[in-house]
Amino acid sequence: MAVTESMAESAYGGTRTVHEGILKRQSARESAARTYARALPIVPVRARGLTIEGADGRRYLDCLSGAGTLALGHNHPVVLEAIRKVLDSGAPLSVLDLATPVKDAFITELFRTLPPGLADRARVQFCGPAGTDAVEAAFKLVRAATGRTGILAFTGAYHGMTADALAASGGAGEVRVARLPYPQDYRCPFGVGGAPGAELAARFTESLLDDPKSGVPLAAGMILEPVQGEGGVIPAPDDWLRRMRQFTADRSIPLIADEIQTGVGRTGAFWAVQHSAVTPDVMVLSKAIGGSLPLAVVVYHEDLDVWRPGAHAGTFRGNQLAMAAGTATLAYVREHGLADRAKTLGARMLSQLEALKGEFPCVGDVRGRGLMIGVELVDPEGAEAGRSGPAGPGHEASCATGRALPPAPDSPAAPLPASPDLAAAVQRECLHRGLIVELGGRHNSVVRLLPPLTISDEQAAAVLDRLSDAVAAAARGHQDNGHRRRHDDPSERAG
Repeated sequence: MAVTESMAESAYGGTRTVHEGILKRQSARESAARTYARALPIVPVRARGLTIEGADGRRYLDCLSGAGTLALGHNHPVVLEAIRKVLDSGAPLSVLDLATPVKDAFITELFRTLPPGLADRARVQFCGPAGTDAVEAAFKLVRAATGRTGILAFTGAYHGMTADALAASGGAGEVRVARLPYPQDYRCPFGVGGAPGAELAARFTESLLDDPKSGVPLAAGMILEPVQGEGGVIPAPDDWLRRMRQFTADRSIPLIADEIQTGVGRTGAFWAVQHSAVTPDVMVLSKAIGGSLPLAVVVYHEDLDVWRPGAHAGTFRGNQLAMAAGTATLAYVREHGLADRAKTLGARMLSQLEALKGEFPCVGDVRGRGLMIGVELVDPEGAEAGRSGPAGPGHEASCATGRALPPAPDSPAAPLPASPDLAAAVQRECLHRGLIVELGGRHNSVVRLLPPLTISDEQAAAVLDRLSDAVAAAARGHQDNGHRRRHDDPSERAG
């Protein structure tokens, strides 16, 4: 039966009945592995730029952006035009690894943006369509090139959902890689934070690499995120990242930069490693490089290109629409200076969000780089438990012993315990106000902002206003719940 215009309107007519029916059928039909759909019970039917319209007629400001996929926001005109051009040309849409004009244009534009020292000697491998496929391919590459098997990765990392990518991520259930400390200020694994904490993390890593009894043999590669995203929006200190580059170069260990979420201008540089003036041996790229469509590649130094024909393949590595959309996105970000825009606007937003720390005790930390921003929620009533030492509840333990480290003489006060419940409440309050945000972090207590790089000043102000209101509402609710718990507790009444 032909679909009429009236039928289409009834399907997406902005009615709550349609909205609730679709959500109900999703819950009944789809797997228990659903993630975003649980926290964000919306049914998007139209979108443009920062704005999504749901089937119930409500409008939302989208600061999830497809987990960072939408560098230019939803349905940007240059992306739509690039896709239409391929469709109208009659070109094949999927061509395995055959050469096409669309692919050639994508690679040319991609190489134009790569860090100096890599672009002129790079090779590119198209793999499966997701970022985790690129990570798996990168591991296979460095193992083939070095003849070694081990991988060095970092606490808090997230590299994807396939076997090896998960093993290298912070939430691995069965560790098959060597885990190294990733420096951070707020919850420093060594209890000191800042430059001293980063220095201790670097020394610890160097000791593991050089100690013949450390249990960490010479590795095939080291993988790291220049800014940990799922780990809680934690930027790597530039000096520390340069140390990792030196450590790996001195030991002939290929350095793999995971730029799946940080790339294409997100952090205020086209590629986040450029903040540190670091040139990795391998870069794994996905998300924004496809211009909202599935695309993933591994870019690596030509000296590592030891693969035999067919050593790594994938049916959907020839997605012409994604390559066209990706070329348009890469060129637009480069030509319009959107990385610089992300740097400037992101710094302004971080500065304004800092005020929340003084206003609300439940805001433990505000951090980020460019338009990759995190706000960590903590339990303000957990002061005593949280201050039992630098590695108290919600804090990292010593990487060497697994026990809490004693306080350093001038170490900062230990942070309050993380509050995933409060973060979830903030996310709900944001959605109620028409703002879509993501949660992440070690305890899922970090509210994350990943707006498109095209966000306007006015839209940024609206995002911050809605987030601030949401934090205030969640804090009031937390305080009221605490008051009721104390009132209902017989021991509290007796006191």
